[in-house]
Amino acid sequence: METTKINTLNLYETDYLRWIESNLEKLRHKNYQEVDWENLLEEIEDMGKRERRALESNLIVLLLHLLKWQYQSEKQTGSWERSILEHRRGIKKALKESPSLKPYLSSIINESYQEAIKQAKAETQLPLDIFPQQCPYSLISILDDQFLE
Repeated sequence: METTKINTLNLYETDYLRWIESNLEKLRHKNYQEVDWENLLEEIEDMGKRERRALESNLIVLLLHLLKWQYQSEKQTGSWERSILEHRRGIKKALKESPSLKPYLSSIINESYQEAIKQAKAETQLPLDIFPQQCPYSLISILDDQFLE
């Protein structure tokens, strides 16, 4: 049994996919004593963190392109519109698959907006004070495919 635990830990470090498959097999066969619980619990925790980071990243890019769309309307491009649609879709899909992310999304709008205006300033070369200091968009507007069309 000790050898199995050492092999499982080694597998985690050397072949991540095989480590996942091995632990899934052990769980399916209710072979709980051989599951690499320490790493498995850490991975499950990290999955939640990755979901939140991906949601935040999509939100920042979406806010950035909404700002560029609104404040540089003469430079609107199909790629900005595509990006707006793509990041809205990513956020909506995440919320559909994990509705419990919605309160988190609401809680990060202002922080994400601050990141978006810094990036918008860098990309547009417009002065920072041209952008509202507080997010001018509601969550409903941010996710509305018709908003700023």
